[in-house]
Amino acid sequence: MAATRRPLTRAPRGGVRHHAAPGAAWQDDPVVTMWDNPACAKCATAREALAAAGVPVHLRAYLTSPPTAAELADVLARLGAGPWEICRLGEPAAAALGLADWGRTPADVPRWLAAMAAHPELIQRPIIVADDGTARVARGAEALAEAVRRAAGTRDADPLVRRPARAADGLGPGG
Repeated sequence: MAATRRPLTRAPRGGVRHHAAPGAAWQDDPVVTMWDNPACAKCATAREALAAAGVPVHLRAYLTSPPTAAELADVLARLGAGPWEICRLGEPAAAALGLADWGRTPADVPRWLAAMAAHPELIQRPIIVADDGTARVARGAEALAEAVRRAAGTRDADPLVRRPARAADGLGPGG
C-alpha cells in the first residue's frame, strides 16, 4: 500500500519548510521559494496569498538559515537591483555598520553582500523567488499580487519582458 503524502506543517532541520494549501500540489512540488521571517506581517500576508492561490511554496527561514553572498547576488540579478535597494537601513545592525554612508557602486557590491550575509536581518522581506527565473520583493500589494499571479500561472503566457527593478513597486525583471 502506498504511503499518503501530506503537506509539511512543521519546519524540518535547517529552518526550511514547504507549505501548500489543502488540495494544492504536494511539498515536493514547490513553485516558489519565499525568504520568510515568521514574525513579519508582510511575510504572513504573502504566505496567506500564496496559500489562497494554491501555490506550493518552499519557505526559507532566512534569519536562521541565511543566504550566502553568492545566493544574494543571484537574487539581486533576478531582481535587477543593487544590494542597497533591498537593505533595511533602519535596522540597528545597519546603523552599527554605518551602511547609510557606504558607497553604492559596482565596486561596493561585495562589501554589501558580505554585510547582508553576516546580518540577514538587513535583507528586505518577503522575497519571492519563482522557478521562472524571476524574483520579487513582495512588500507592496501590487508586487505581491503580481508574484502570486505569476506563480499561480494566471498571467499571460507572453514572453517575459526584462526591465530594471522599480524601487516604488519592488518588481524586478519580467514585472
